[in-house]
Amino acid sequence: MPKKARPLSALEVKRLTTPGYHAVGDVAGLLLRVDKSSARSWILRYTTGETRLAKSGKPYKVRRDHGLGGYPDTSLAMARDKARKVRELLAEGIDPLSQKKAAKQARLAAELARLTFAEAAEAVIKVKQAEASNPKHAAQWRQSLEAYALPTLGAMSVADIELVHVKQALEPIWTTKPTTAARVRQRIESVMAWATAHGHRAGPNPATWKGNLDAALPAPAKIKKKAHHRAMPIDDMPAFWARLCERDDMPAKALAFTILTGSRSGEALGARWEEIDLAGAVWTIPPDRMKGRREHRVPLAPAAVELLRSLPQAEEGLVFTRNGGRKLADRAMTDLLATMGEKERATVHGFRSSLRDWMAERTATPHDVAEMVLAHAIGNQAEAAYRRGDLLPKRARVMKQWAAFLATPAGASDKVTAIRKASTE
Repeated sequence: MPKKARPLSALEVKRLTTPGYHAVGDVAGLLLRVDKSSARSWILRYTTGETRLAKSGKPYKVRRDHGLGGYPDTSLAMARDKARKVRELLAEGIDPLSQKKAAKQARLAAELARLTFAEAAEAVIKVKQAEASNPKHAAQWRQSLEAYALPTLGAMSVADIELVHVKQALEPIWTTKPTTAARVRQRIESVMAWATAHGHRAGPNPATWKGNLDAALPAPAKIKKKAHHRAMPIDDMPAFWARLCERDDMPAKALAFTILTGSRSGEALGARWEEIDLAGAVWTIPPDRMKGRREHRVPLAPAAVELLRSLPQAEEGLVFTRNGGRKLADRAMTDLLATMGEKERATVHGFRSSLRDWMAERTATPHDVAEMVLAHAIGNQAEAAYRRGDLLPKRARVMKQWAAFLATPAGASDKVTAIRKASTE
């Protein structure tokens, strides 16, 4: 314990103006600190039970300075009274500074734990917006969570959310909208995982499926069979194609190109002139615009090349545009189908199914060629590891046959076309 200094009077303390630390006596370690700006404050200096080693290797007791307030707002008498109380705590083995630090950490932990699900969801959505190659995906996160999770979980602290709360949020749509419900569950799980990783909660994730919600909710696969995209029957395609080709608007041309290439709507609407080699009749879609994140070469049938040549030519930029170069709306082709009275019979994505059915039922197209036409990943990992080519010549022949079939008057021919023979095309 520090040696007690001679007790100073209030007048003597008032006269202490030299920068430094001045012992005022009566309570061991009580000091008046005077800084260079002449500001003065009270300090109680004491040693703790913690021992450390100096650079020299010699042990020493850790010393701390406990602030007791500024002078003269805190008088000498008040400072001595505060210092005595601190000394009483130290005598009981309580370090007030450590206690204060622990209380502060507890408050911070409590504040972190009080983060609401809505706040955590917003943070995760921002991450998804930064990661998403398609802005629609991040928007879907926000829309689904706002519609189905926030009404139940939004105001709750992430630390308080348990399985029963997640189940309460999901039950209203679990059997009526199983696909949507499964996605919402996955997104809730992601939000809760983010909250755990950032210290806002502890314990198991209440939104996980296996070994958790699977005991409380029926499996999505057993609720309802997956609904497939409406696909136009093969025999109806030529008649529809004839009607489509009669139109001269940009959505019709975009839909025709989508059908001729078997591409996804987003790939077609995002097509750029710099991706297209008209002379070589190849459209090369970069990885960042493909679902499988791999470059995909699409052979262009003569009909597709002719369609592209009918459009305003440019060296770069979007192929299918509206109103001075702007991209066609995502719903442009869907709205066109509604205008043509085909909304109940077909979807834009469903034309890929029509093409796949045609390859399977009306041609002898090998399975691997058909899958590559649609840019599907090879399911067999061993086969995928050894396959280096993209079967472009074979796919080119299929696409020519597809274009020819579309242009054939309805009912003119149902002959199966073989494509297994060698081809140099």
